[in-house]
Parts: sequence; structure tokens; C-alpha cells
Amino acid sequence: MNTLSTKASRVATCWSFCDGMANLELLLQKCDSLTHIKKLQARLVTLGRFQSYPSITIKLLELCALPPVANLPYATTLFHYLQTPSTRHWNAVVRGLAQSLQPLQAISWYAAISRSPQHVDALTCSFALKACARALASSEAMQIHAQVVRFGFGGDVLLQTTLLDVYAKVGNLGFAQKVFDEMPKRDLACWNALVAGLAQGSQPSEALALFWRMNEDEGLKPNEVTVLGALSACSQLGALSGGERVHGFIVDAKLDTHVIVCNAVVDMYAKCGSVDRAYRVFESMNCGKNLITWNTMIMAFAIHGDCEKALELFQKMGRNGVRADAVSYLAVLCACNHGGLVDYGVKLFNSMAGGGMVLNVKHYGTVVDLLGRAGRLQEAYEIVKSMPMFPDVVLWQTLLGASKTYGNVEMAEMASRKLVELGSEGCGDFVLLSNVYAAHKRWDDVGRVREAMKRRDVKKVPGFGYIEVEGVIHKFLNGDQSHVNSCEIYSKLDEIKFRIKDYGYVAKTNHVLHDIGEEEKENALGYHCEKLAVAFGLISTSEGTPIQVIKNLRICDDCHVVMKLVSKVYNREIIVRDRARFHRFQDGFCSCRDYW
Repeated sequence: MNTLSTKASRVATCWSFCDGMANLELLLQKCDSLTHIKKLQARLVTLGRFQSYPSITIKLLELCALPPVANLPYATTLFHYLQTPSTRHWNAVVRGLAQSLQPLQAISWYAAISRSPQHVDALTCSFALKACARALASSEAMQIHAQVVRFGFGGDVLLQTTLLDVYAKVGNLGFAQKVFDEMPKRDLACWNALVAGLAQGSQPSEALALFWRMNEDEGLKPNEVTVLGALSACSQLGALSGGERVHGFIVDAKLDTHVIVCNAVVDMYAKCGSVDRAYRVFESMNCGKNLITWNTMIMAFAIHGDCEKALELFQKMGRNGVRADAVSYLAVLCACNHGGLVDYGVKLFNSMAGGGMVLNVKHYGTVVDLLGRAGRLQEAYEIVKSMPMFPDVVLWQTLLGASKTYGNVEMAEMASRKLVELGSEGCGDFVLLSNVYAAHKRWDDVGRVREAMKRRDVKKVPGFGYIEVEGVIHKFLNGDQSHVNSCEIYSKLDEIKFRIKDYGYVAKTNHVLHDIGEEEKENALGYHCEKLAVAFGLISTSEGTPIQVIKNLRICDDCHVVMKLVSKVYNREIIVRDRARFHRFQDGFCSCRDYW
């Protein structure tokens, strides 16, 4: 009788346990807030079951650590109540931290589990590597990679793709390529990771080549993520024909149903010098426009110097019921900056501050640049002093550049001191200050600046430009003689100099800020990279074909004058994209109206 009673008791307990589990599972499904999570935790503790239901506590941790709740302080508190947390408990917290604003904490937790009695699994490594990608933690990623191999997870395809992605995002493209090459089987995700990594890194040409290889040689069908990487590569290269080809693929594959893809196409055409094509895509979008679409197009007009169209589109956006955000206002301020609408830009900036818009350092920087270009340096400095946040390096560099343009030695020295205080080691900072001194023939001060550059081992960034001809990118450095057509290029440059002198061209040698003779100054100016690229364009393309050049630095005054005259003498449209904007030269005039 006692045996039957005991069995009955055990069965009842078992059914009670199962019933309790079922109720808890049901409650878990309804948990959608921190309050619900706390109530369920309290019930578990009250019943004395908090340590007994690992599947429930794992789910609780996941709910607490991940969106939409994403309360990581409470998740970690909950974790520390566990007497013997499993690997899955650790993973829940590591995953949440990897997605948070403090991804480095996920790496710390990964290190902690490595020292605990529990063992990491492939998911732990994956979450930690994703944290490395977000935190750009290159050395930590390499250490985790070594552990992935040691733990025997190297054959996990998803983990390999994550490794590839993290190396690509931290800029270690050699390791990314090595991981890719060693993968026995590659899915679309790993191709996408490498295309995006190459595009965002320093190898956009390789990104495009990889895109076409996967499509044409490997038989894989690129998706919307793939084409975003390809479009980004075209944008960086300014490769219009390459961009047109990718756009054609997008239309054929019906990927233009994705608004994010259409936004990238608009951006690509704008950055490849064809703002008209960008606007045609903008107008013909069937997938609908979002705020990013409008902002992209406004900024496109801004960098092309068409401030009237930028302002018109900004107003049209409001009429269409799209509410402007901080990026929208930044785009309009950039349009005012490039268009010389100083008073309007300042008025807009003041209205933003008075209208409750939260201003960031980019808004302040754009207005400082706006005032600086107009020579209103003191007003620009007052804006800097009024900032509620700490002025960054870029802002002081902007003020230094304006001081150089207008020869304000005192302001240049002050901006230079601030840059030194911020630890800036950019060669441009030293070169600008040196140029301010050189313009005033203060050669002793020039020497002092250059000595400081030598002591700190600061190297001047070389100017380079490139041009696309028949789908091939040709790169030129200042004074470059390495091109296979070098003799023809220099012969064409001599012809250009001879012909434009008939139109009154005199080399702007005052911008060669060295204590050397006039003839040496003319030679220094004559072989800038953009001039070499344009000369190559003239000998390599048919008459009437537009010539487009991309330059890494700001175009100099002398090259600007030469481009205007070449466009007139040779009846060519010349488009130059420099560090800040586009210059479109036609019939002796520039779209910037000589204000840049």
C-alpha cells in the first residue's frame, strides 16, 4: 500500500512539474516588457524553482538582453543570480552586449567565460566576433580566431563567414581574403561580406571584380546586399560606366523594388558626376521614397553646387509631408556652403537652434566652413566658442584652412595650437600653417614647422587622381611618369600650355609656397595629377566625350583655371570630383562659379 502511495505521489509530482513548466512556457510567450520578466522571475524564486528550470532562465536572459527590452544591466544582474550558469546562459548575455552600444563588454564577457568552468561553443565565438566587428577590435578578433581553430570550430561555415566579415570591417582585407580563399564551401553571405569589405576598404576595384566574378563565373545570384557593395565601390571610384552596368543588372534582377537599393543608385550616380541621372532615378522610383531618399538627393545637388535645386527639393519634401531631420538640414547647409548663400545658411542654422532641433558637431562645422569661406573668420570663431560640445579636429582644421585662404596668421596659429592639443598628427595641419607663413614670406617659421614635421615623422599625403577610360581606371600622382603613355601625356600637356596661353593663362606661381625660382614653380604646378589625368583623357577619348577626374585632395587654384580654359579650347566638358565637391567645367566656366 505504501509502495502504491509513493508511486501515486511521484506521478502527481511529475504532472505538477509538467503543468508548472507548461504554465511558465505560456507566461514566457507573453513576456514583452521588463515588468513581465521581473514578475516571472519573482514567481520562479517564490516557488524555489529559479535554479531548476535552465531552459526558462535562458529564455528570460535572452528576452532581457535582446531588443525590444534590451535591458543589459538587469540581464547581468539576473545572470549573477544563477548558481551554475550554462554556456547558453553566457551566450545570451554575450549576444546582447555584442548588439549594444558597448560591444567591447561582450569581448570581456567572452574572456570571462573562457576562464570559467564552462566552455565556449561556436555561438559564443560568433557573438564575440560580431562584437569585434562593431568595436573594430582587430587584435581581439585575431585572438578569438586562434581559439576558433584550437577548439575545432574552423569548419563551421557560419563562423567562417563571421570571421571574414570582422576582418573586412576592421580593414584587415588580407586576412579576409585568406579566410575566403580557404573556405571549402562559400554561400552568398560570405561573398557579400567580402564584396562589402573590399568596397568599404581601400580596394573598390577588387570589390567590383569580385561582384562580376560571383555573378558570371560562379553562377551565384547577387541579392540586394551584394549590389549595395558594388554600388559603393563604383561611388568611390567615380566609375560611371561601371555604375551604369551595375544599375542595369539591378533593373534586370528586379532589385530596384528595394528602396535601400534605389537610394544607393541615386548616391552612386551623384558621386560618379551624373547628378541628372541621379535625379531621374529619384523621380522614377516605384518602390516609394523614404527620408533617406530625399536626404540623398538634396546632398547630391549640394555637392554639385546646385544650391537652388537643393533648396527647392528641401521645400518640396516638406510639401510632401516628409519631416526633415538633422541630416536634411545638414544637406541644406552644405548646399548653402557650396553655393555661397552665407546669410541664408546662417539664418537657417539659427532657426534650427531656436526650433528645438538637436545640433551636432557637423552642423557647427558646416557653418564654420560657410563663414570661413566668406572670410568672416571672427564670426566663425564665435560659433566655435558657442558650441555646447567639444570642438573636434575637423572643425579646427576647417578654421585653419579658412585662415590660410585669407592669410590670417593669428587665427591660423591659434587653430594650429588647438590641433596640437587634440593630438592631431595630420600632415595637412602642418602644411596649412607652413603655407600661411610662406604666403607672408616668413621662411624661418616655415622651416620651424617643417622641422616639427620631421621630428614627428609626419609625411605629406601625396596628391593623386584617377580617370576611367573604357572601363579601366588609370591613376596618376603629381609628376607621375610611370604610365605606359607617359610620353604622349607630357606632349599633350605641353600643347595645352601653349594653347591656353593664347587665352591669357599665366601660371599662379604665388600658390607654390617654396623659396624657389619662378621657372621651378611653373614646373611644380604644371604636372599636378589632375592635369595629367585630363591630358590622358584628351588623347584617349573621342572629341566631345566628357572627361571625369577624381582627386583625393582639394583642387588648386591653378588647376582650376587650367580646367576652365581646357574646357573652352578643346570643347570638352570636364568634371573634377575633389575632396569636398564637384566642379563641372564647360566652355570656360565652372559650376562652382569660382567659389569653393
